[in-house]
Amino acid sequence: MAAKTWTGYAPWLDRQGRLSGLRALAFALLLIPALILAYEAWTGQLGSKPWTRAVHDTGTWSIRILLVTLAVSPLRRILDWGKLIGIRRMLGLGAMSYALAHLLLYCIDLAFDWGLILSEIVKRFYLTVGIVAVFGLAALGATSTDGMIRRMGAQAWQRLHNLVYLITALGLLHFALQSKIDVSQPALLNGLFALLLLYRLMNRWKLPVTAASLVAAALATGLATALAETAWYATTTGVSAWMVFQANWDVLTYQDLQFLRPGHWVALAGLAVALAHAVRSGVREPKPVRAGRLRSQSATSE
Repeated sequence: MAAKTWTGYAPWLDRQGRLSGLRALAFALLLIPALILAYEAWTGQLGSKPWTRAVHDTGTWSIRILLVTLAVSPLRRILDWGKLIGIRRMLGLGAMSYALAHLLLYCIDLAFDWGLILSEIVKRFYLTVGIVAVFGLAALGATSTDGMIRRMGAQAWQRLHNLVYLITALGLLHFALQSKIDVSQPALLNGLFALLLLYRLMNRWKLPVTAASLVAAALATGLATALAETAWYATTTGVSAWMVFQANWDVLTYQDLQFLRPGHWVALAGLAVALAHAVRSGVREPKPVRAGRLRSQSATSE
């Protein structure tokens, strides 16, 4: 009986208890960052400050997985892929797990000196923002079960879980503030978040989802990401805004893909979604009919 109960909660099974390739793949992918981190720790590849490296890696993966979680609903609609919804809860719990590991490793790094930990969180704004995001994710994870939906009621539960967007924004702010000089990755993740928010607005405003509208969304968020990155460097480091923006443009001018900036990656991600939508929708350009073939068809019809 116990084995049967455990099997019912196996992450690779769907709600009917059948093996789901999609769920199994998602679960395996969630484990990979943790396994890599464990291997690097075991083999001494985490550098001179292994705990600090582990803290950073788990935090970064938490935000990445959280963004993938937020991508499930819009991609399900855009690609008309209903089965995607089956992995959303698992992904959300994965993001929460990495966030809690991030917090635990931070406490280990400070030797569980609670006085020091609390003072650091209070004194450093980026830590204050980060701890709020972690506790917010924990609250969403704790209330993610079907039982909690019934206890809270669907509307109250939905209002609570809509806070995931605010929590994501706080997590991204925490990441950007602690990155200090190089904000390439925070800029990329913020750009992807903006793209997901735009998809959400398109759905709320009932805008038509076409290849053209998705391409426009991709280009708009790519440009916005480039401008945001430019503004960040200009205001926090004193680097010329024109130099940063020109770095984005030079890639397009000289087609040097080695130096793709965050804005380019965001645009490419959006264009990939547009292409996938076109393929899933069966959009095909009609093949041109040869003149000779057209004449033969006309003669046959006569």
